[in-house]
Amino acid sequence: MHTNRVLGIIPARWASTRFPGKPLHLIAGKPLIEHVWDQCKKTQNLDEILIATDDTRIAERAKSFGAKVIMTSDDHVSGTDRIAEAAKKDQNCTHIINIQGDEPLIDPDLIDQLAEKISNDSSICMITAAVPGINNLDLANSNVVKTLIDKENNAIYFSRSVIPHQNSESPAAPCYRHKGIYGYTKDFLLKFVRWEPSPLELAERLEQLRAIENGASIHVIITDDNSIGVDTPEQAIMVEQQILTNN
Repeated sequence: MHTNRVLGIIPARWASTRFPGKPLHLIAGKPLIEHVWDQCKKTQNLDEILIATDDTRIAERAKSFGAKVIMTSDDHVSGTDRIAEAAKKDQNCTHIINIQGDEPLIDPDLIDQLAEKISNDSSICMITAAVPGINNLDLANSNVVKTLIDKENNAIYFSRSVIPHQNSESPAAPCYRHKGIYGYTKDFLLKFVRWEPSPLELAERLEQLRAIENGASIHVIITDDNSIGVDTPEQAIMVEQQILTNN
């Protein structure tokens, strides 16, 4: 009997247009990447947790707080390419959860939900999460990714634009705020990174559309994890205030 082995991989890079050095930015006295690591350590369904990076500064800091680090190539165009390289180095892994390195408040239960669902349902090759209910400000904000979901909880589309078109004569169709966490079977992940970037992916700057354009289904877990990620120094301040308030 083949045993599932689920890897949690946190991709981290130094170069960021909006926020260089973001993984090591201190939030409440700890680097951003350490907060993400701490949340992952609270999970039950990950067999191992890795940080995948191409930067020795990130690697050395991560090792100092006990993380296992995989060094990857510095020419990857995305975090997905980075985690695929890391996953290849583990011959026994069957599934991968991609935990974004800028989600310091990610709910460990959500990570576990994705890991449990994809490792127990052989019909699912890719999985993500979304939050129900989206306000008008977020709906109009191109930095907030929206998704529509079918009756089988598979994604129909992802967009930075307002979707669907709002018709005043009919009830509003449910739109969800996408949560940037993904799970894959190893076979599918390695296939995904071999595909060329797709037209919709390039238009929206959303990598997950590559899967949909190539005919793959993306299962969506509905979550109430409304935690914010860190894309800018201003968001880092907001997260720090939240952490200090909760503590």
